[in-house]
Amino acid sequence: MRARSSAFALFLAAAAVAVAGCAQNDDPEGAKQLYAKINEGAGFRSWRRAPGFPARKPSFTAHSDAVEIFVSPQVSAALDGPTPITSWPDGSIIVKEGFTGDTRKLVAVMEKRAGGWYWAEYDGDGDALYSGEPKVCVDCHDNRQSYSDWVYSFELPR
Repeated sequence: MRARSSAFALFLAAAAVAVAGCAQNDDPEGAKQLYAKINEGAGFRSWRRAPGFPARKPSFTAHSDAVEIFVSPQVSAALDGPTPITSWPDGSIIVKEGFTGDTRKLVAVMEKRAGGWYWAEYDGDGDALYSGEPKVCVDCHDNRQSYSDWVYSFELPR
């Protein structure tokens, strides 16, 4: 019985390492800096909520059971601007918090930089799981590239 318990514990440990290895944290320092940036001052929760997300909403994506989405002042200005745009301006940041019940499970962030988007996803405590251009993020958002500049949750102002 003890041998089975030890084998099962070893199996669980190996599985945890394998799952953790699935994350693609290519730029840990950049992810750390971005997390600090979105939490400066009053933090991203003081930003405008994304169009269509006035409060927490159920989610049918990989970003948990329910989400809240916030946009940086750059995105807000583009949304309110008088001119239609075909891409979000450099400096744009979109933050999506994912929840299961009342527990925050993740924070997903897209930051528009010269040359494209920087992606980062953190666990509920702010530890980076993905950063840079993780394949899982890019592959999922790819079909929105030409339509809404990689953003799924809301559209470019047209």
